[in-house]
Formats: sequence, C-alpha cells, structure tokens
Amino acid sequence: MVGTGGPVATFSVWDYVVFAVTIVGAAGIGLFQAIRGRKESSSDEFLLGGRQMTAVPVAMSLTASFMSGITVIGTPAEAYRFGAAFWVFGISYTIMSTVTAEIFVPLFYRLGITSAYEYLELRFSRPIRLIGTSMYIVQTVLYTGLVIYAPALALNQITGLDLWGVLVATGLVCIVYCSLGGLKAVIWTDVLQMGIMLAGFIAVIARGAVIRGGLGQIWEDARQGGRLKAFDFDPDPLKRHTFWSIVIGGSIMWASIYSINQSQVQRYISCKTLGHAKMSLYVNMVGLWVTVSLAVFSGLTMYSIYKNCDPLSNGDVSAADQLLPYLVMDILADFPGIPGLFVAAAYSGTLSTVSSSINALVAVTVEDFIFPVWKNLTQRQISWLNMGLSVFFGGVCIGMAGVASLMGGVLQAALSIFGMISGPLLGLYLLGMLFRTPNSTGGLVGMVTGLVLTLWVGIGGQVYPPTADKTNPLPLTTAGCNNTMSQNYTTATPWATSASLTTQSSFRPDIADSWYSLSYVYLSLLGMLVTIVCGLLISAITGGCKQQKMNPDLFVKMSDLICFRCTNKSKTTDDKEKSSTDHHMAVHISADLDIKNLETEKSTKL
Repeated sequence: MVGTGGPVATFSVWDYVVFAVTIVGAAGIGLFQAIRGRKESSSDEFLLGGRQMTAVPVAMSLTASFMSGITVIGTPAEAYRFGAAFWVFGISYTIMSTVTAEIFVPLFYRLGITSAYEYLELRFSRPIRLIGTSMYIVQTVLYTGLVIYAPALALNQITGLDLWGVLVATGLVCIVYCSLGGLKAVIWTDVLQMGIMLAGFIAVIARGAVIRGGLGQIWEDARQGGRLKAFDFDPDPLKRHTFWSIVIGGSIMWASIYSINQSQVQRYISCKTLGHAKMSLYVNMVGLWVTVSLAVFSGLTMYSIYKNCDPLSNGDVSAADQLLPYLVMDILADFPGIPGLFVAAAYSGTLSTVSSSINALVAVTVEDFIFPVWKNLTQRQISWLNMGLSVFFGGVCIGMAGVASLMGGVLQAALSIFGMISGPLLGLYLLGMLFRTPNSTGGLVGMVTGLVLTLWVGIGGQVYPPTADKTNPLPLTTAGCNNTMSQNYTTATPWATSASLTTQSSFRPDIADSWYSLSYVYLSLLGMLVTIVCGLLISAITGGCKQQKMNPDLFVKMSDLICFRCTNKSKTTDDKEKSSTDHHMAVHISADLDIKNLETEKSTKL
C-alpha cells in the first residue's frame, strides 16, 4: 500500500525506453548543431553561439543550468523535512534578476568580453584575473561533481544501476554535445531538458493529488504538519532558514551565481542585442519561480503521502536525497514510462548543468590562460583545442563526483560551495564597478581575506554541522508503517562513507555553536562584505587608484539602470559591440561614446 513503507517496484522496460530516448535526444541536438554549424567553426561561434541568440531560449537555458538534478532531487526533500521556507527564495530570485539585468549585463555587454574574468584584468591586473579564473574553475569542478552524483544516487535507488556506470555515462553524453556543438547545442538542449524537468514535477504532483483526494488535501496535510510556516522573521543569523537569511543572504548568493559566474554570463552575452540579454534574465526569473514552486509542492505532496510513515526513519532509503525517487517508484510504478520520465527529469537537469559547466570551463581556460600565451593559433587549432578541453574537463568532473559523496545533502552542499567562493568574487567585482579608488593591491587583499573567512566558516560547518535547534527539522513519524527498518535500499555510494565530512565528532568546540553555525545562506554575504571593506581600506592605505587612467566603461553608469532604455536607438551600437571577437577588447565603441567618456572624466576631476 502506498505510503506505508517497505520495498517499491523497479524500472520497467518502458521506463528504460523513455529514459534512453531522452539521453539520445540530448546527444542528437549536439550532433545536429555540429553538422549545422560546421562551416562556422570559429571560437566565437563555439563559445558564444555567434552572439546571435534570442531571449527566450537563453532564459530557459539560464533556468535549466542551475535548476539542476540537485533541484529536482534536493528541493522536494528540503520541503518534506523543513517545510516550505524554500519558497521564499522566489523573492531572492526577483532581486537577483533585477540586479544582474540592470548592473552587470550592460557593463559586460558594453565591454564585449567572452570570459567574465576579463573584467578583472581591465579593472585591476592580470594576476587578479588569473586568481579569479582559478577560483571559478575549482568551484565549478566541485559543484559539477556534486551535480553528477545527485541523479546517480537517484538512479541507483530506483534501478539498482551501478553508480560508476551512471556517473561515467553522464559525463560522456555531456562531452559529446559540448565538444561537437558548442554553446548553441548546450542552450537548445537546455530548452528540451527544462521542459522534461517541469513535466517530472507535474507528474508527481498530479498522481499525489489523485491518491490524497485533491490538491486541497495535500495543502491541509502540510498545514497540519507545520510545513507551511514559511515566514520566520527571527533575525538570528545562526538559524538555517529565516525570512531575513533567505531574502538578504539568498539574494547575494544567487546574485553571485548569476551575475559573475561564467556559465551564466556566457549565456546572456551570447544574445544579439542588449534588450534580448536583459529580457532573458527577466524571463528566467519567471522560470525560476515556476520551477521552485513545483519542486516545493512536490515535497509537500511527499509529506502528505508519508506523514505517518517516514521512509528515511523507517530505513527504506539511506539518504534524504533518495526520498523523491522512492516516492516516484511508490506512486507511479503502475504507469509504465512515468518513472522513466522522472529519472529523465533529474538526469536532464544534470546534463544541462554539466554541459554548461564544461562549456564555460573551456571558455575561461582558452580566453584567460591559452590565448595570452599562444597568440598565433590558427582557427583549426583553436577548434581542436576547444573540443580537447571539453573532453578533459568532462573527465575531471566525473572524477570529482567522488568528493560529492562525502558532502551530505546535495542541495545545501551545492549552495555552500557557491557561497564560499562566489561571495568574495562578487565583492571584488562590486569593488571595481562601484568605486573608483580601489587598486589591485586592495582588491587582491580584500578577496583573499574574504575567501579565507568563508572557507573557514563553510568547512567548519561541514566538520561540525549545526545542531537541530538551528536547522529546525520538522517532526516525522513511523507510526503508520507496516514494517520497521526494512533496509530495502541499495548501496548509496560507491565509496566508503566513514570519512564523511559531516560525521559528528565526539569533540565539539565552542566555536562550532557560534561561528561554524552561521547559516550557509549568509556565506556569500560575509565574503562580499569582507572583500569590499578590506579592499577599500587597503586601497586607501596603499594610495588608491589614479582616476585619470581608468576607462569610464569599467564602471556602472546611471544609464545602465533604466531597463531597456533606448534599446532601439542603440541597436547599431549593440551590433558593433557584439561583432568584435577580439578577447583583449581595445576600444571598439563609437566616436560619440568616446566624447561622452572624455566629458565624464572631466566632470570626475572637477
């Protein structure tokens, strides 16, 4: 009987068929784009889609690339265990989208860059650019390993497929359409995979509503179980999720992901006009709302079904991230092909993210490390280099999936990685974009200080996890289970978990209940503030930056902040900006803008 514990069904032939068709379809898009664009094999075409993409497909790609398998699996489990507070991130998405569209997009678009980290060299120095790129590469490889591991865990739970086989298959599929098709293949594949992800959520919610007697009953069960208390206004920064931590800390965290992360920047600068680039972020915002709403409601549906028999406490699954796959096989096994659709949804989220990461890693490696050293590469050599690097980074990300098995819940671990590394990087960008006085010394010291602090807090929180009074898990029961401790799950990881970073030590220092218990959502905010403050102070001590030598285009302008202003009037300028493929970006702006720049410098001196 559904919702009473015990073993569940396994994949049917039709489930395997649906799953296989999805994977073949993803690889097919890569091959199609490779054949279609074989005459346009330039680096600009491979890495930026020829800068001719439009808003809607880019928006869906932006949504899909970070609404990954981690979202499909982790967010419903989050709502099931901790309630609907994750829904409040919808506010964070709104703030993040507005900040990115109105501040970062115009600046990056104006500079015509390929790598987001080119800005750091233009504003500060080449060593800072290389450090920023290296931080991004480390962060992305770690995150991508986690993304590959999450659906592998789900497939292992549902099908019993070997984890290593699933991990390698994921990487190989992504390598195929990244190395052959470039960014266009990634974006159009993301469009397909976004639809599959949403369909998977809808299937779970619809079947759950039938079993429970309607959506109203699911909502009522969630209310009675305390799952709808989303607005906790407690200002305590140590509590895992409150209204303030999600709105303030969450906005900064997601801004650090969307504003300066190469995987995202590469998408919106691939748009053919500035208007399309901005629009892609606002459409993406709506996509994020829809996705997180469906994911959270899937978690509430799961609670409604398992409110009297928690599969985790009952031993039916070994990890919280296996809860939704277990639910799928429990309630959808009678519908051949539907469980396959769900696994395809989780897998599609992973494919979109991994392919995005590989493509972005190739872009920053080529632009930041290879072109400055080897300036005379032929177009053919560059094409082979791009494909070779796609294969290399795909292999590295597969290997890093092993680290992911040691990091506990996939959702929080993924966001913690971004918080620890992207927060200080965001602070460095804001330091350069908003202030004219910071110099390269101040920027470097500020970023390093911020990074050290966030790594200290983040790693400390993994070694000594916060106690239950800070994380606030909601009550669950096994009173309605037919059997207890059935242990019907398959092996959760291919690696021994005794070395897990989240294993509680018998010794717990006092700092673990204060500094290390800081909400993971605040890690980005901490890193950003420390970087900005230290950067300003050190710059002041070391003499600041000589303003007359700074290009005004490196700073945020008031005209940037007015959404879509003069988009039509500036289309010619947009085209000129986007036509440049010179990664060093001299001055390729019209004479009129040069005059305005001189006037800006004069007014600054006055």
